[in-house]
Amino acid sequence: MKILYFHQHFSTPKGSVGTRSYEMAQRLLARGHSVTMVCGSYGGGDTGLTAPFVNSRRSGLVDGINIIELDLSYSNSDGFVKRGLTFLKFAWASVCIALTEKYDLVFATTTPLTAGIPGVFARWLRGKPFVFEVRDLWPELPKAMGVITNPLVLGAMSILEWSTYHSAHRLIGLSPGIVEGIVHRGIAKDKVALVPNGCDLKIFNADVQAWRPESLAPDDLLAIFAGTHGIANGLDNLLDAAAELKRRGRTDIKLMLIGQGKLKPALMARANLEQLDNVIFHDPINKQKLSGLMASADIGLQLLANIPAFYFGTSPNKFFDYISAGLPVLNNYPGWLAGMITEHQCGFAVPAQDSAAFASALEKAADDRLSLKRMGANSLLLAEREFDRTLLSNRFVDWLEGVTP
Repeated sequence: MKILYFHQHFSTPKGSVGTRSYEMAQRLLARGHSVTMVCGSYGGGDTGLTAPFVNSRRSGLVDGINIIELDLSYSNSDGFVKRGLTFLKFAWASVCIALTEKYDLVFATTTPLTAGIPGVFARWLRGKPFVFEVRDLWPELPKAMGVITNPLVLGAMSILEWSTYHSAHRLIGLSPGIVEGIVHRGIAKDKVALVPNGCDLKIFNADVQAWRPESLAPDDLLAIFAGTHGIANGLDNLLDAAAELKRRGRTDIKLMLIGQGKLKPALMARANLEQLDNVIFHDPINKQKLSGLMASADIGLQLLANIPAFYFGTSPNKFFDYISAGLPVLNNYPGWLAGMITEHQCGFAVPAQDSAAFASALEKAADDRLSLKRMGANSLLLAEREFDRTLLSNRFVDWLEGVTP
């Protein structure tokens, strides 16, 4: 089949963001399909294309994927209006491509929700099979976060969500809560598959050059957070824990934040004001360099704001990267990941917004390195047994191959 694949925030492994779509495209290629990836220019991403844009687009073959990159830059630090306009511009350009390109099946993945619009047009105007992947429940999540409060905007998003779900021949959810949310909108269960984010074992469980910040002492416990510094991540809880550790005199525990985001300047300013010298901020790095850091780190930090919609409705890349590298995970909110960590004894699940419990878990990790090592081994076993990207990408391709218009 010829697959027309829409992902506004696509990146190859050369970028510093998630590579799920790249890996899924590679599996489609390995199974004999061709893939045309339509994307925008995402901050921290790297499409592999370097030629100048002509008429606001450029294209080329990257690792077997035919990529069409639209000259629509996007960053998590952009304001709400700018982000919304970028989403709509990408959707419009994508509709034009969906109505003119030659293909057998159209696949679209969020975020944003508007990424599904070209699939709706392809389904109803060209009669093409359409598969839609939902990475976050919209508008539930932005509404719960208070990011979008306008009832007209929320109403329009709800209509778009319903129409996109009901236009798709099949859907994919990345977490149990997302699958339930799709079914709750009136979609038959047999039309929805659970394909969570996976573990890139070839990247994070490979022989790499390990490295650590030079400011660390050899015996310091290194806890890392690798991801977006935004409202959803609730990283003030991490700084609260850092302050608590400093009050307890635990200078041997260092917290490192790698990434970018709208709130990073404010977080850095707070750390500086409170003299939290146990917190290290680092620019985004690509997967290969991140793998080297994880090889020397002691524990991965999985944080989100305390919003019930997050408990079962997210599938964070960073969690799967951590366990791929054999790192124990410290998770600070309830839900399916906290349950998994507890069940498989691969880290710590602490109550939400409890900086004392957060700090105590880090102290326990620093004081019992043997138990921490066992937790890391359990993480890797979990990654290999249930979340190997090869296993999940084959499930993904099977689901697409079974679509009938």
